[in-house]
This record gives sequence, structure tokens and C-alpha cells, in this order.
Amino acid sequence: RQIYAYEALVRGPANQSAFSVLSQVTPMNRYAFDQSCRVKAIELASRLGILESGAKLSINFIPGAMYRPENCVRATLAAAKRHHLPNDRIVLELTENEKIVDVPLLEKIFDVYRRNDLRIAIDDFGAGFSGLNLLARFQPDTLKIDMDIVRGLDVDTRRRCIVTNIVRMAGELGINLVAEGAETTAEVTTLRDLGVYRIQGYYFAKPSFEALPSVAL
Repeated sequence: RQIYAYEALVRGPANQSAFSVLSQVTPMNRYAFDQSCRVKAIELASRLGILESGAKLSINFIPGAMYRPENCVRATLAAAKRHHLPNDRIVLELTENEKIVDVPLLEKIFDVYRRNDLRIAIDDFGAGFSGLNLLARFQPDTLKIDMDIVRGLDVDTRRRCIVTNIVRMAGELGINLVAEGAETTAEVTTLRDLGVYRIQGYYFAKPSFEALPSVAL
């Protein structure tokens, strides 16, 4: 077993919560915020040794912050080149909870990412009502199963049925799967029995501030 990816999470300079930071993001500053977060994530992960680990780096992105995808991705690509992080080890995550108001723009974003060999994930799959619509329009490299589906699936037939069908669908479409939010041995064992082998959650490690967490494999 090995670490597949580390996810970059937003925190304040003194380790303030993501909510306290994101509550200050406005339509006026979200472009600069999105760009700064990407560059900082790449710089910090590289300094902390992600290159040597062989793992990918997952970064959430805000579609509405990318007015011209070709221009907006330049800082990401420049940071990756500067820190010798191959483009195909960067996974840009679109959360299903993100309201998609401009489908043509999202199509351009996905196209630009693919042309630059960046990987794409749909985060929180199953959390909202748009997941299947997103999947029908844009085939990502990875689907991340929402933690509300994962929690307690070892004792919940409905959740196991949902995951079983997600596994089948992803297999037929050639999409990687990651299950989020696993906290117990029973959840991890059940996920593996159902065919989900990339698993994220407190069972393995809790987030670390400006550090790669120690992971229990």
C-alpha cells in the first residue's frame, strides 16, 4: 500500500479554520484567492517533500474564478515547472456543491486542463443533485465519493448498494474512485470489499498545518 495523493486544505496564517478564511472570499477577490491558493499549495507541498513521495497533489478550484482558462492556468503551470512537479501529478477538484452557472466555461476549463496534462476530479460525488449531470457532460479522471455516503456504510445496506453501483459505473467509464471520510476499520474494510481501494479520511491521518501528515497504512 502507498499514498496516492495529498489534498491541500485552506487554513489561515495562524491555522484558522477554512470557514473563517472562505467567509472572506468575495466575487471581487476570488480570482486572486484561487490563484494564490494553487501556487501556495504547490510551493508548500514541494518544500515538504511531495516530489520524493511519488504522490499526487489535489487542489480544489473555483470555476467562477476562471474567466479565461488559458490565462488563469498559467500561474499553476509556472509554479509546477518552478518546483519540478509534473503536471500529471496535480489533481484539480471540482466540488459537486459548487453551483455551475456557466457550463460552456466549465467545458473550456476541463479542455484546458486536459491539454496541459492536469488531472480532474469531481469532489463530494453524491452530496448534491448535480453529480450525475456533471458526469454525463464531463468525464473526470477521478470521482471522490462523498463522506455522507461512506459514513456507516458497513451497517447500512442502502449506502453499500449506492457504493456498489458507483464502483460499477466508474469501472465501465474508466474513472478512478476515492472514498472520502472513512473513520473506522469497518468502513475501510467494507469499502475495500466493495472494490474501492483509494480511501481518504481520519482513519489514516488528520490534516496537518503546513506539513505532510503521518499516514497509517
